[in-house]
Amino acid sequence: MLSFIRKYSSISLLLLSFPLCSIAQEGVVIDQIVGVVGNQIVKLSDVEAQVANMKMQGGEITPNTRCEVFEMMIVNKLYENQANIDSVFVSETDVEAELDRRLRYYIAQIGSREKLEEFYKKSILEIKEEFREMIKSQLTAQRMEAQITKDVKVTPSEVRKYFQSLPSDSVPLIATQYELSSIMKSPKVGKAEREVVKQRLNDYRNRILKGERFATLAAIYSEDPGSAKKGGELGMFTRGDMYSEFESVAFSLKEGEISPVFETPAGFHIVQLVERQGENVNARHILLRPKPSDVELMHARTELDSVAQLIRDSVYTFEMAAAMFSDDPSGKTGGVYTSPYTGNSLMSAEEMDPQIFFVIDRLEVGQISAAVPVENDDKQQAYRIFYLKKRTTPHQATLTQDYDRISDLALEAAKKKQMEDWLNQKVSTTYVRIYDDFKNCPFRYSWFK
Repeated sequence: MLSFIRKYSSISLLLLSFPLCSIAQEGVVIDQIVGVVGNQIVKLSDVEAQVANMKMQGGEITPNTRCEVFEMMIVNKLYENQANIDSVFVSETDVEAELDRRLRYYIAQIGSREKLEEFYKKSILEIKEEFREMIKSQLTAQRMEAQITKDVKVTPSEVRKYFQSLPSDSVPLIATQYELSSIMKSPKVGKAEREVVKQRLNDYRNRILKGERFATLAAIYSEDPGSAKKGGELGMFTRGDMYSEFESVAFSLKEGEISPVFETPAGFHIVQLVERQGENVNARHILLRPKPSDVELMHARTELDSVAQLIRDSVYTFEMAAAMFSDDPSGKTGGVYTSPYTGNSLMSAEEMDPQIFFVIDRLEVGQISAAVPVENDDKQQAYRIFYLKKRTTPHQATLTQDYDRISDLALEAAKKKQMEDWLNQKVSTTYVRIYDDFKNCPFRYSWFK
């Protein structure tokens, strides 16, 4: 995730795939409102684009597919409407990070950046702009769902009861899973490079103080691509959304005031406060990231390969080496590597970066990989070595062997129940209009009062 924005959860009622096709490619122009929720609208073109996307990805298309997609979008708009009421915000940096994540996935699927651009007949930047609003809508809904279900918990007895209630043909089949540990080294950036970056930002600051527009310089020079397109503007955020160092500076400024150069884990910044609304502020910034030299990158990789050899030679256990040498916080707990999607230490191939899986799949249990190029949390190049602790065989889930997985399923079922109750209550108190195109759909929820 890009720089200083933190976390969000997943939502189960949305089509969260990143569309690889659009109605425009088929030469059809559709722009008609087919649903309204509060002050949110659903357009027919968006419904058709999602259906086309499902077709392209090999999804099963039934006579009810359009209705199901439409209802999912109505549910999404219900979340968005409530998010506006509850002041649940999604920053442009969050949107940019999610766009980047999905693009990386689809570039890996289609083969290359150039092939993706050829498929769309658009540049990567144009593809991102086309889907920016859709992604923002989805992330807003995700945050709203997380807000609604944040207090849902399941006890061990509830997990057991959930598992025992499953029909025998509904007990999940667990694919091959991997349990990993890792040690990460982030290349050190030299003092000279850091001073160069700070001086560049001071130069930009002086130019702004002499009359140049902050937004213009941010658009040209900032290395935060999400906000640079908007003249460095981040949109409204509150405390807890950004790195604490960033918030400390932004919330201390007066409207229009420009900060001195300061540092966060993302890099060096200057910030201008645009607007304050109670506990929320809008600011624009210019971000520059000091970059390690090729020599520093090679040094980090060589150092990590040396650590791997010391472990192979039994000088250290992997856990000891992780605590001593890893630049990742997981080093304090023996280097346990967890799924970015579930937080569990056991993960399937689909939950791994393809580049990491390519390395892991060749290891025997107990083996250590060579250094693998990765990105750290701040999107800077780093290296990891991986230790394959465990590889399971496909099997039908059991409480003993797969408690964490079943617990996750039980929790999702409890959250789903919470969401069903919330949706039924909100449907009865929110303005919803379904236009003629979809009035005869076999909806799951009672949209017509």
